[in-house]
Amino acid sequence: MKPLIVLKLGGSSITDKTSREPKANNDVIARLAKEVAEAYSSGKFSLIIVHGAGSFGHGIVKETGIDKGLKNSEQLIAFAEVQRLQNVLNVMVTQALIESGVPAIPCQASSHTVMERGRIKSMGTETIKGLVEKGMVPVLYGVPAYDTIQGCSILSGDQIAPYIAKKLNAAKIVHGTNVDGIFTADPNKDKTAKQIREINNQNIEEVKKMLGGSSTTDVTGGMAGKVQELADIGIESQITSAMEAGKVKAALLGEPVGTIIRL
Repeated sequence: MKPLIVLKLGGSSITDKTSREPKANNDVIARLAKEVAEAYSSGKFSLIIVHGAGSFGHGIVKETGIDKGLKNSEQLIAFAEVQRLQNVLNVMVTQALIESGVPAIPCQASSHTVMERGRIKSMGTETIKGLVEKGMVPVLYGVPAYDTIQGCSILSGDQIAPYIAKKLNAAKIVHGTNVDGIFTADPNKDKTAKQIREINNQNIEEVKKMLGGSSTTDVTGGMAGKVQELADIGIESQITSAMEAGKVKAALLGEPVGTIIRL
């Protein structure tokens, strides 16, 4: 098999995460689909894509508290609605990919995953593996999912990507987000913030201290959560900007953009 790359596209890039109503960044989705198609057509790698929820989920989850578990009947509607909204977003993403020539196939991760206190207890990956071997590009997405203890918790894309990468022996994980890697401070707020080109065993603890959560509504841990998930599995990862044209394509093709995580 070709080396497998797991690409995570952040909800902060493919949606307007500051919007109270679900709002997709259609121009960004279309551009990213073309970048992925151009890189994928090189034939150098196989690919799995995972995307976030952004404004198609985080707002409702925060308002209703379903990420902390089910306590009343009203939360059942929120549970269902967030899943529906994410299905809508997934259709937008896969449609753009297909129109760009990528054999992208929607895959609902919550239908074959069991959570326990907010962490993945088990996830079936045989179908995903088979689809990749046949040349398809599975496109999964973060959603509320069944939790054996809480009833419901968030199966985030930031958990899905490293879990699948480890189970399927991926060569690399690429995160496309709203900033070009990891910085010493939030570059959207602090103009003196400096990019950290590489995170390794020597500086990982120092980097963790610098990281905050998310600057917008996020129930999955923001950048700190992303780095922790990636640090835990030991697979080379790369975080770069999905908002700057060409950066995701460059990362998929192995170019040194953004921040590399080697642990």
